[in-house]
Amino acid sequence: MTTNASSQTPPAGAATITEHEAQQVERANATGRQPVVFVHGLWLLPSSWDRWATMFEEAGYTALTPGWPDDPETVDEANAHPEVLAHKTVGQVADHFDKIIRGLNKKPAIIGHSFGGLLVQILAGRALAAATVAIDPAPFRGVLPLPLSALKSAWPVLGNPANRNRAIPLTFEQFRFGFANAVSEEEARELYATFAVPASGAPLFQAATANLNPWTEAKVDTENPERGPLLILSGEKDNTVPWAIANASFKQQQHNAGVTEIVEIPNRGHALTIDSGWREVADKALAFVKRFV
Repeated sequence: MTTNASSQTPPAGAATITEHEAQQVERANATGRQPVVFVHGLWLLPSSWDRWATMFEEAGYTALTPGWPDDPETVDEANAHPEVLAHKTVGQVADHFDKIIRGLNKKPAIIGHSFGGLLVQILAGRALAAATVAIDPAPFRGVLPLPLSALKSAWPVLGNPANRNRAIPLTFEQFRFGFANAVSEEEARELYATFAVPASGAPLFQAATANLNPWTEAKVDTENPERGPLLILSGEKDNTVPWAIANASFKQQQHNAGVTEIVEIPNRGHALTIDSGWREVADKALAFVKRFV
């Protein structure tokens, strides 16, 4: 399934692609294999996809794990210099991935988690995806439910309006509630030490006000006939993006003529892409991608 995604004009203001990202694009084009682009969310880095990338490579795909603009390379570096993570908006990050995808010779499958799950839906709405998997996706304009657990998960950021312009770390207790509530205390501490980094406050404020702002960047073209097939995966015990939010996103996406599916994964929280059960989630994503690309 070839596109020439690169023949279209990239959006104005798209962030500069790093040398590492450019090399990933060059490698994907050189292999000629079907590319799969992974998009991380808040409080994580591209390295959170390393095991997924290996698994998809072994299945015959070429995996790309670009960062958000200015992402540090390591968790230690991100925790030492949180300021570089601040000020990133949904639109800026979407445009960054848009520019990367348009450099590929084949339209990729795209897989995103949390705010990455929102971003992949934005990109699919721009007709940039051969297939899309959105895992516990952050809400967009038109998604109305706001369960208390989701508000509690976001409150470390939303509780202070000044956080819009900052990068905010989570305490272990906040990470335990928002990400690691469905794993043991020991595993939660290991995940926190291995993966957690500060996150730009801006996207959370954008998502929280999306239904009040007609011009919000947190919106998705759900009706584009070129969107392609879409799967939403929802962790049953997710406090950050509970079923009510994931299912409301699914209902919005059902306006599309393309294949639109949702699957709930039992006994899993928001850390389902990085915890010890990640493989079960990756298997479901891979099976969906294989059906279409």
